Amino acid sequence: MLNSYYTVKKTGQAEQTIQKSRFITHMKRVTTENEAKEFIETIKKEHWNATHNCSAYVIGENDEVQKANDDGEPSGTAGVPMLNVLLKQKLKDTVVVVTRYFGGIKLGAGGLIRAYGSSVSVGIEEIGAVERSLMQHYEVTCSYELLGKIENELRQSTYTLIDINYAENVTFLTAAPVEETTNYENWLVEISNDRVTFNATETSYVEEDREKR
Repeated sequence: MLNSYYTVKKTGQAEQTIQKSRFITHMKRVTTENEAKEFIETIKKEHWNATHNCSAYVIGENDEVQKANDDGEPSGTAGVPMLNVLLKQKLKDTVVVVTRYFGGIKLGAGGLIRAYGSSVSVGIEEIGAVERSLMQHYEVTCSYELLGKIENELRQSTYTLIDINYAENVTFLTAAPVEETTNYENWLVEISNDRVTFNATETSYVEEDREKR
């Protein structure tokens, strides 16, 4: 599992008009090639009367699966430029379909490459992208005497405080990036003078919006 990676934030769409042609970008997060193909087919059925429904997707930790389809546009002018934007933006597990309704003005090969590439960029800008970081979750337990200090330190740190359970003792539900677990555990010992106990539980991905590029 990757410690962190980028992907599209949600299923969504965006639209722009270039030389009277409508370019509608549809994007979705997927984890298998079958999911990507099903999404492409769904968009094709929805926009059955469009001039073209060009597509691209990239799937896998190391981008093992990469496909691009021009759907009738001149070879190399649609699918590949779309795929290149996904790769340049470092998005994984993402499928995109750009639907074109021809407006009567031919764009030429260069114009098509720019139009399909920019349509994907516009889609990412409007739909959004996230960074998924693999986090190690912890249960951190201490006495009520340390409640204020530990809570304050956690809230001011870069680590994540998820919840606080109040029982015979106080248990903080926290998370730290998997690559920082040793530092986090040492930090807990230091701020508490070794008066907390902690237990690593599950790992899971946590998402944060990626800054727009």
